[in-house]
Amino acid sequence: NAAMNGVRLTTRFPNTDLGNQLAAVALMLKVRTSLGMSRQVFFVSVGGYDTHSAQLIDHAANLREFSQALAAFHAATVELGIENGVTTFTTSDFGRSLAVNNLGTDHGWGAHHFVVGGAVRGGRFYGTMPSLAAYDDSDPAGSNPDDTGYGQIIPTLAVDQYVATLAAWFGVDASGIADILPNLGRFSSANLRFLG
Repeated sequence: NAAMNGVRLTTRFPNTDLGNQLAAVALMLKVRTSLGMSRQVFFVSVGGYDTHSAQLIDHAANLREFSQALAAFHAATVELGIENGVTTFTTSDFGRSLAVNNLGTDHGWGAHHFVVGGAVRGGRFYGTMPSLAAYDDSDPAGSNPDDTGYGQIIPTLAVDQYVATLAAWFGVDASGIADILPNLGRFSSANLRFLG
């Protein structure tokens, strides 16, 4: 508390749940030296993405909150001169289906994630965009090859690859990554190269 007393940033954060959480993280990063912290991991969370209904309204509000908070957080890392040493990324326990149910979508498999920071090789998509062709129950083999049925898209990259890339950037060596992710060898690439 003493280290945080009177600490402020020029960057303005939105007054939202996610904005307030990321503002607190940014303040902790500002006082990292006085706390003797050299490597830090912070978790923030936001709900409301389980959009079985009212998806058009809720999703727009969710993405606005996300984009404004994330933009402010990145601006704060630039203000602090540490943008190359801070990587922010999203993760979730499930994606959404392409099929509609009750003015929303159901639980899915594949999902898109964001990675932001000065070390990120940005402006790129990693993985392969799945086919959005309609799935035909009467001809599963001849319809969308990326859909397991009911609009549940098969991921083109594994969570293991995503985590391994982040862990390598964070400084975990190859043997440590193999311990953390024993199934990583099943995939074509252990590092997706989205971090420089």
